[in-house]
Amino acid sequence: MSLYGSFLSDEQFLCSICLDMFTNPSSTPCGHSFCMTCISRYWDGSKVCQCPLCKKTFQKRPDLQINRTLREITDQFRAMKGSGGQVKDKRNGKGVCGGEGVIPENLFNELKKKLPRPSEMQVKVPCEAQASFESGGVPIPTSCSRITAPLASSVPNGSPVLSSNHLSRAPVPLQSYSPPHSGRRRFTVSGAASSRNLPVCEIHQRGILIYCRTDRVCICPECEAEHHQNHDTVTINDEWLENQAQLNRTEQLIQDMIRERIRKMEEIRFSVAELEVAVEQETAGSVCLFSALISAIERSQVELMEVMEMTHKAAEHQADAMIRQLELEVKELRRRESALKELAKSDDHIHCVKTFPSLCSPPPIKDWTGVLVNSDLGTGTIYMSLAAQVERFQDELKNIAETGFCASTLELTPVRTQPRMKSVKEYAVDVTLDSNTAHPRLIMSEDMKSVWCGDRHQLLPDNMERFDRVVCVLGRQMISSGRHYWEVEVGGKTDWDLGVAKQSINRKGKIDVNPSKGYWFLSLRDKNKYAFRSEPSTDVHLNLKPNKIGIFVDFENGQVSFYNVDAKLHIYTFNDTFGECIYPFFSPCTNKSGKNDAPLIITSVNMTE
Repeated sequence: MSLYGSFLSDEQFLCSICLDMFTNPSSTPCGHSFCMTCISRYWDGSKVCQCPLCKKTFQKRPDLQINRTLREITDQFRAMKGSGGQVKDKRNGKGVCGGEGVIPENLFNELKKKLPRPSEMQVKVPCEAQASFESGGVPIPTSCSRITAPLASSVPNGSPVLSSNHLSRAPVPLQSYSPPHSGRRRFTVSGAASSRNLPVCEIHQRGILIYCRTDRVCICPECEAEHHQNHDTVTINDEWLENQAQLNRTEQLIQDMIRERIRKMEEIRFSVAELEVAVEQETAGSVCLFSALISAIERSQVELMEVMEMTHKAAEHQADAMIRQLELEVKELRRRESALKELAKSDDHIHCVKTFPSLCSPPPIKDWTGVLVNSDLGTGTIYMSLAAQVERFQDELKNIAETGFCASTLELTPVRTQPRMKSVKEYAVDVTLDSNTAHPRLIMSEDMKSVWCGDRHQLLPDNMERFDRVVCVLGRQMISSGRHYWEVEVGGKTDWDLGVAKQSINRKGKIDVNPSKGYWFLSLRDKNKYAFRSEPSTDVHLNLKPNKIGIFVDFENGQVSFYNVDAKLHIYTFNDTFGECIYPFFSPCTNKSGKNDAPLIITSVNMTE
């Protein structure tokens, strides 16, 4: 095999543009070589200069120079090809590396000077070649696969061969070899001959195969020798193998971080959902809390207005009564004064003597020295109730500020001196009428729940329990302890009396109905005149006319309270000490020729209202 047949081929000296052997070859900055004329024409008229092989783009058109070394090698190769390609050794007549041709000594020495001489170079040779080099043989078969092996510097019998020192100064390193028709990847002096583009060092035009761990850069072998001596360097492949292990760990770490952040996102979403529930709960609780306070204030305001109006009316009524009585006394005194003046002018001494004793005696008048109109407005109880409500509201606010709202709906129950309508219904009792105490004109239903006044007396036994002058009747149920509540329908009537009475009350003849006599009443007269049977009797003005009256008794606390059931309003409360057992009291009053013949009806208590 000839020298150029063993190491060089025609394709390695062909321009990839004109497909002919190099003429005045010139190398681009990317390391590829072309004919000077071909590459100049290729770039003429182009706005961007680009390598025809690797397509690398240059911002500025390179200033190309002829590669004189490559040109000399091309010329030598052309000359050898012209002589038949026989390169023989003059000493033994055998071709170098086993070729059949010979090469003159001076030509061989000249070729050795022109070939590149890298400090360390590897070529691809058949696998049998390594054994041949190691055993001293020089034939290089072409049928085996390629391996990487250093070129031997000498062969047996003193035959000169190409060594690594003979291949050191080419513009592009001679990196690999493969047979012309093997179809495998190879590198030529003009650049990569395969589809893979190996990065090339811009300074030395060598392949970048080494990684410097000290400076963390990728370099070529000559960069290592010049600038990275005593640095920690490895091949790029070895570095990548270590990086792959680190890559797996990094990938696992990133996956863990992703999962952690996904969990945090779910936690945040759950916190937002909990916050929404807390907002709804807080909103509902605050609305309930403040609504209860506002409602309590409004109720207290209504009661305050009613009580003041009632007190005002009662004071006016009391004042009117006292003024009428004083006017009568003044009238009587003026009558006596006139009589005395006439008596003084009279000449009838006998008449004067007879009349004077009756005129000089004190008239039946009242001592008004300590009598005053009641100035108590009766609002103290309401203010105390509202103060207790506000105090409880403040306690609720402090509790909420510390613990927040509970899940259940908050209901702020007002604190009142008088029991509320809803609470008193819990003490409802079944009340019936006692016929043994009924006035003879009273007529009762069979269930003893209704009573009204008839036109005439009935023939009934006159026992000790029966009222004989006042048209009234007691309930059968005795109250001696605890709390009791019942309701009476009064709609359609013009007059009635409702309340409680002691067991020891006087039931015969004319009766004074007031607390000191054992009666605690609320009365209606002439359709719209309401009054409490106190001393003196207190008139009251109700904005809403009640159709049903509720009576509540707290025996231990000495309270008798009256309610407008339909309006759910408290009307009035007697505070007293009973001292003995009491009974429900009912008086439908006289029928007034049919105008007041509607009955009083004891109704069942509706607990759902």
